[in-house]
Amino acid sequence: RITFNFFKMMGERIHLVGEEDDDEDLYSGYNDGNYVQKGLEDDAEFQQAVKTSYGHRAAAMTATKGGANGQARLGTGVAINQDQARPMTAIRGAGFNSTGGKLPGESVTQANRGPAPPLESKYDDNPEEKIRQMEKKVTELIEESALANERGEMQLALEKAKEAGRRERMICKQREQAGLSDQINLDLTYSVLFVLANQYQACDMYQEALNSFSVIVKNKMFSNAGRLRVNMGNIYSKQGKHQQAIRMYRMALDQVPNANTTMRIKIMQNIGSAFIHLGQYEDAVTVYDQIMTEKGDFKTGLNLILCYFSLNDRDKMKKTFQRMLMIDLGVGDDEKFMSVSDDNEMNIYYEAIRNDNLWKAEREKKSTAERCIMHAAKLIAPVIESSFAAGFDWCIGCVKSSPYVELANDLEITKAVTYLKMKDLSKATETLKSFEKKDSTMASAAATNLAFLYIQEGELSLAEKYSDLAINSDRYNPNAMVNKGNCLFTMKEYEKAQEYYKEALNVEASCVEALYNLGLTKKMLNCQEEALDCFLKLHGIIRNDPLILVQIAELYEVLDDFHQAIDWYTQVLTLAPTDATLLAKLGALYDSQGDKSQAFQYYLESYRYFPSNIDTISWIGSYYIESQFCEKAIAYFDKASMIQPNEIKWQLMVASCYRIIGNYNQALEKYKTIHEKFPENVDCLKFLVRVCTDLGLKEAQEYAGKLKKAEKAREAKQQRANSANRNGVSSRQSGSAGSERASSGRNTSRNSSARMRDDPDLIHQEENKEIDTTYNDPLGDAPARPKTAARKRNEDEFGDEELGDDLLPE
Repeated sequence: RITFNFFKMMGERIHLVGEEDDDEDLYSGYNDGNYVQKGLEDDAEFQQAVKTSYGHRAAAMTATKGGANGQARLGTGVAINQDQARPMTAIRGAGFNSTGGKLPGESVTQANRGPAPPLESKYDDNPEEKIRQMEKKVTELIEESALANERGEMQLALEKAKEAGRRERMICKQREQAGLSDQINLDLTYSVLFVLANQYQACDMYQEALNSFSVIVKNKMFSNAGRLRVNMGNIYSKQGKHQQAIRMYRMALDQVPNANTTMRIKIMQNIGSAFIHLGQYEDAVTVYDQIMTEKGDFKTGLNLILCYFSLNDRDKMKKTFQRMLMIDLGVGDDEKFMSVSDDNEMNIYYEAIRNDNLWKAEREKKSTAERCIMHAAKLIAPVIESSFAAGFDWCIGCVKSSPYVELANDLEITKAVTYLKMKDLSKATETLKSFEKKDSTMASAAATNLAFLYIQEGELSLAEKYSDLAINSDRYNPNAMVNKGNCLFTMKEYEKAQEYYKEALNVEASCVEALYNLGLTKKMLNCQEEALDCFLKLHGIIRNDPLILVQIAELYEVLDDFHQAIDWYTQVLTLAPTDATLLAKLGALYDSQGDKSQAFQYYLESYRYFPSNIDTISWIGSYYIESQFCEKAIAYFDKASMIQPNEIKWQLMVASCYRIIGNYNQALEKYKTIHEKFPENVDCLKFLVRVCTDLGLKEAQEYAGKLKKAEKAREAKQQRANSANRNGVSSRQSGSAGSERASSGRNTSRNSSARMRDDPDLIHQEENKEIDTTYNDPLGDAPARPKTAARKRNEDEFGDEELGDDLLPE
């Protein structure tokens, strides 16, 4: 009992790990109190034992036999003299004694020592430890490579994988040197090779990837490595080597046990796809039919129908379509989760389900099934019966008797759209009108298509009617609102149109049609900033669309921000590099900014793609003239005269170029050719008189007489026109405007030298007046005649010389 009470008291002082704070010293408290005496004064049995002769022994207690149970018991060590230090041969005490004080000879620093310092890490300098550390580093490199691949940093991932491969080979060499070849880590070697092969494949380094995969599959020490032939088959398929791909797929299929049905089906699907690429549709049919027998799915069914379609097997197409409709999706009814309940808890429950990944996966699976069925029906309907209408009716009947009855209405809409593609508007209209008495959703869709159809035909009243019907059937139909806005836009009611576009955007913020049309409406209302905001938002939704980029560039141009306009036009040019109009536009913008060289490059590129653009030809010719390269301008003006043979301006420009470069003979021949075609043209006659006079030819007098007659005819015509204007008989413009039109040189009946006069309304009525042979050439004055000419004459004095009476016609 004494022993029991002693250990009971000791148990009360025991502290388990975690019961106190971590900062407390685990070795403190051993010197607190006298463990022998403390709590024993009240123990009657212990006190009775002390009074016996055994308790009065003076010597140190030794082990004695006896006790309560007759067993041997060890005594407690007690010092005879408390002031005497313990003998040197004694073992140092545990740190506590019966008196509760420090041991004799123990220093204060020893008694108040803190917790023991942490153990130093033991470094083992043997080869196995070094190899273990190197393997750890290789594992880290493999993980870093995988993470880099996940982030899309393919080059970094490849470098990490290569580094892991180098370190792994170093480990193998060190094992061989240390005589540890039997301890090679095969899992690490497999991981390094597999990761390296995948990184090669991700970087499109197919041959290197094939080499790495071959090392794995040819090593018999790697279990199940043969399945990696699927990866090799995928690489061959990307390279277009479908025969090698099929061979690899079949070798991998032999490695997969029959119990692993899912993997076997996926490999067989790859084999079927490779047969289709090779045009071996019968072999593909065999593979796909086996898949449909084991575990059919919608994508396989669609591929099988495609093969039968290529083989023109109508009966098999029908049977396969029916087999597709019998496939069980294995998903529950999700319509109940879309409903709204009066119970708030149920609504929260439904909302949680709608955001669940499993529910989303089921929705995606159902959407894929419906998409495959619709594609299959559209494909086979025109060929399985005598007409496409009968084929659609057969498909619709099969769908109505299947679990996918809701797709029947979609097929009806598809049937109407097919009528539209065949330009059978009456049948399309009849089919769409049959939806007016059906449920609101389908009625709204049919009315939307009808409204669009009538907009294309220009029947705005009917289009507006069906747009209103679509909106009334489904208030949240954005396409119907866009059609309504389009009707109002066509009728130039821009304010009302923008309201419908805005409402469509409120219903569906990603409705790009509404946003684009809203931008056009703002543009028509001269709200350029708001229009720009609309197109910038649309650009954020649809990237790199040329139409949107052009609208943005045009708006910046209207806002006089030419630098931004050039930037956006340049972006469009990256998408349409052969657009001649766009190139000419950029040339015009650079020209307006004074950058002639850059403008010339764009105009020249535009001419290369569209050499019949008169504006481009005119600009390039003018640029060469300004740059003093008139001989190069001749080719472009000749091209313009071929495009517009009745426009005398281009032929005059060619002749002027010859005159400027000093080729007077060629210029004279060109002027004579122009005069033969346009005998009443005053400008041509003036040049003929001038050139003939310079060359000292006798034809100068003849052409001077013709010039006077042409001037008189022109003046008479002007006089009649002015008289008609004064009398109110003619509705033509005033004489001043008529003179300006006549000076353009584009109509032979109005050509004159009126722009050389100060007063365009002046009418010359004297018969014997002096002939005005001066003419300001738009290309500039010709250079001085060479000194070797037959006759010297100052060009500047030609305009002041008066012709004598002998030059006038009789």
